[in-house]
Amino acid sequence: MDFTYKIRIMRVDTFDYELPLDRIAQRPAEPRDSSRLLVLKRSDRSIEHRTFRDLPEYLFPPDVLVVNDTRVIPARLYGKREETGGQWEGLFLTETPEGWEMMTQTRGKPKVGERILIDGANWSLSLVRRTESNTWIAQPSVQAPAWSLLQTGGHTPLPPYIRKGVDDSADHDRYQTVYAEKPGAIAAPTAGLHFTQTLLQKLEQKGIERRQVTLHVGAGTFVPVTAEETRDHVMHEEWCEVSPAVSQSLAQIQQQQGRIVAVGTTVVRTLESAAAMTGEAFPEAGYVGSTNLFITPPYTFRAVDALITNFHLPKSTLLMLVSAFAGTDLVMEAYRLAVEQKYHFYSYGDAMLIL
Repeated sequence: MDFTYKIRIMRVDTFDYELPLDRIAQRPAEPRDSSRLLVLKRSDRSIEHRTFRDLPEYLFPPDVLVVNDTRVIPARLYGKREETGGQWEGLFLTETPEGWEMMTQTRGKPKVGERILIDGANWSLSLVRRTESNTWIAQPSVQAPAWSLLQTGGHTPLPPYIRKGVDDSADHDRYQTVYAEKPGAIAAPTAGLHFTQTLLQKLEQKGIERRQVTLHVGAGTFVPVTAEETRDHVMHEEWCEVSPAVSQSLAQIQQQQGRIVAVGTTVVRTLESAAAMTGEAFPEAGYVGSTNLFITPPYTFRAVDALITNFHLPKSTLLMLVSAFAGTDLVMEAYRLAVEQKYHFYSYGDAMLIL
């Protein structure tokens, strides 16, 4: 669904900042809720430094947490080209009528029809064609859902800034939220990685309810913004869903003056896409479909009142969204302070609560 008409022209380098390499988290906090939490209050522009397990102190009934219940699939594959024996690496993106769309990496120039032998799997891939976006369509030798086949031979698709994308056994569970249900993402909705079952129970005991939406995080997560102005960036599409029951319940909570607290930018994009498509903050029929909603300052948020999010890459669409929510100057000042205070950044890093 095309939302590009909403973009205001801004220079991308407005969202740049300096980050020492040692601030990029290579391992997650243990336990999950021991990560740091920077609390940013828009009303008085104040900043507090807390721990994520302190989150219940900032939420009150009838506030509601909205989480993304997508589940990361083991989308990274390693193998060999049958013809040459050369090493091959691939990242599953999505299923198409022709086969799997994949980002691939290998020496030489693979040919249409070439067979790829997948390490640790009893199935292989045949290359069908190269796409206009320089990805490959590949056909698996076994007819089964992708998420099922990827259980054998697939690896956790860590972003390249974490151990150069090389996973280990701990990442299988740790790069997944504790409430993940629906397989389909190739990157984690990282704001949710800080929650433990114990913390969720404490929130529930306090009367803070939880609702679930779905957005399957796609390859755009790894694509840097190379344009000089926001209008020239092509936003990737991702599939999302807000069920009618969830949408109707959020409408009721809004009427009761409860705050809709989005856990992550993926939840923001899901809820705001539903609102943008229908003209209602919480459409009675919900919403299901693809979205390429690109949120940059200024933006009028219709469905989200507070945001839990990680610290994002410089000049990224995620940082632009956060800046739209809290104000560019305030967010960039918070990031400067987070660097100074040695917070950890990116997927396995610390969190921010914006109220």
